[in-house]
Amino acid sequence: MKQKTGAAGKIAQFFIDSKLTPLFIIAAILLGIASVIALPREEEPQIIVPMIDIFVKMPGASAKEVEERVTSPMEKLLWEIPGVEYVYSKSSPGMSMAVVRFYVGQDEEKSIVRLQSKLMANYDLIPWSVTPPLIKPRYIDDVPILSLTFWGEGFDHYTLRRVAAEVENMVKRENNVAMTTLIGGERRQVQVRFDPVRLAAYGLDLEQVAMNVTAGNRHLSFHQRPGLGSHGRLFKNHRGCKKCSGRGAQR
Repeated sequence: MKQKTGAAGKIAQFFIDSKLTPLFIIAAILLGIASVIALPREEEPQIIVPMIDIFVKMPGASAKEVEERVTSPMEKLLWEIPGVEYVYSKSSPGMSMAVVRFYVGQDEEKSIVRLQSKLMANYDLIPWSVTPPLIKPRYIDDVPILSLTFWGEGFDHYTLRRVAAEVENMVKRENNVAMTTLIGGERRQVQVRFDPVRLAAYGLDLEQVAMNVTAGNRHLSFHQRPGLGSHGRLFKNHRGCKKCSGRGAQR
């Protein structure tokens, strides 16, 4: 009794009996070999997705004021940049942050240049008391592959941070290390506390004192003083008369 075959069976029977079947198999094998040789391949394919973080400070302003005066106008400018796919923003008291993401495949350097040019061309629109934008490019490879935690009984945050900073300097000397970030701990700082009564007695305010502290926190050699010649010509007092010294002042 002869069994009836469907469409799939008839196609299979055709290739079983056909003399062209070996040729199809050989052609498929050659096509596979050519694809393996011709197609580019990488162990970790690099995907170019330009991303840029923008930070703007507005000290003393509320989150709503920051959104209305900083975040919203900045978003409108960012959307005008060619190649922008998404703009994410966050407004907090005294701070505005925006994340700009370009389309996949956009050139990173050109995207950064276009964004910087757009913001610099509109610096005149920055409200008073708002700092210039801080631009930080982000890359797809900015993913930590190793995290180290430092702890110890009897050590404060400042000491642990100093130890971690020493380890960070050693890690940076290694090859193929792109970026290291130190998080946590206490930085070295100096606190200046003022006496309101003595400030009032000297007729000073906090802004004047801050300017004096900033001006005093400088080290400038005599030969680096602006306006001096190559030999550092200075005037000195000697027995009531002023004389010119070619090598600088003498003590």
